[in-house]
Amino acid sequence: MGTDSLSFDFDREIPRTGTSSVKHDGRAAYFGTADVLPLWVADMDFAAPEAVTRALAARAAHPVYGYTFYPDSLFDALITWLKKRHGWEVEREWILMAPGVVPSLHAVVMAFARPGEGVIAQPPVYFPFFSAATSTGRRLILNPLRLENGRYTIDFPRLEQCAADGARLLLLCSPHNPVGRVWNREELTEILRIARQYHLLVLSDDIHADLVYPGRQHTVLASLADDTDQLITAVAPSKTFNIPGLGLSSLVVPDPAHRAAIKQVFNTLHLGNSNPFSITAFEAAYREGESWLDSLLVYLRDNRDFVSAYLGQHLPAIRLIQPEGTYLLWLDCRDLGMSDRQLKDFFVHHARVGMNPGTVFGEGGSGFMRLNIGSPRRVIADALQRIANALDAR
Repeated sequence: MGTDSLSFDFDREIPRTGTSSVKHDGRAAYFGTADVLPLWVADMDFAAPEAVTRALAARAAHPVYGYTFYPDSLFDALITWLKKRHGWEVEREWILMAPGVVPSLHAVVMAFARPGEGVIAQPPVYFPFFSAATSTGRRLILNPLRLENGRYTIDFPRLEQCAADGARLLLLCSPHNPVGRVWNREELTEILRIARQYHLLVLSDDIHADLVYPGRQHTVLASLADDTDQLITAVAPSKTFNIPGLGLSSLVVPDPAHRAAIKQVFNTLHLGNSNPFSITAFEAAYREGESWLDSLLVYLRDNRDFVSAYLGQHLPAIRLIQPEGTYLLWLDCRDLGMSDRQLKDFFVHHARVGMNPGTVFGEGGSGFMRLNIGSPRRVIADALQRIANALDAR
């Protein structure tokens, strides 16, 4: 696998205002003011790997941008990446290309749960896990995560009750957004046991699989499965290499009947084509972005540790739920003694820091905020100083 020969300057601040960036240009619409540091939407403020930029520039130099199919080299790049980084051997025919993980969540729910049938989500969790069920007329069943001694775990007895309650699907976020858990083999094995016993299909959203901190190891649920398990895995280069705006992901679906059902949904919505730039970036990232990612993980780890140390020293009323993966930090702000409305007002209008309120992630999110640390450290330091100054001024 190729490497990027250039140095990686994650301290470089790249102006994004005026690029139609949701994270930056969407501040006023979301927060009611543009005068906040944007640390909310889950994309990073770092330049993508140079290999991606080079590949896109080369493709753009060809002046015809017609309908494009998925070349064999794209599938080869993904298969090689999954084997090398995760020890997961995937067959070419298992892979379905998709226009993103969120559309994939909806498509899988539509394909495998009839209207009124149950779909399990485990809040606090990325909010499309809810809408994938509710917006399609399926019954949302919640199995809230348990927070004990500063660490989240799955409530397995309740998960088993949810499965027994007629659920058809479990939507698993692995690693988990926003709480940062990287589920271990024992936890994943128990999920498989419950799924087998109750004939539950599991969609594992592994979009953050590559963003795991040193000392932790992501295990793909499907790598523990046997041929009888009903498993679908969503993977994408979008979070890993900071190219989410290009909108291309994959579903790994070993069962031919499952693949046919998902294809039927995609075909009904006419989602069969992609654009040439998404395809080019997808392949280049997986083929040549590895050294960039390795450097990124060190930088994100240092950002995480910087936030942890700062909170401990200067903002002890805000507790960090120590993340094992993702660049999204889950901040426990309950000791500030504010309602969720007051928290939002405090961070936006007093601290001038734009984060996602925990309430958007469902049950268990009250009193929490989600902080995106995918920015240069100076920006993160500025945000923390703003919060400290605003608290001092109360």
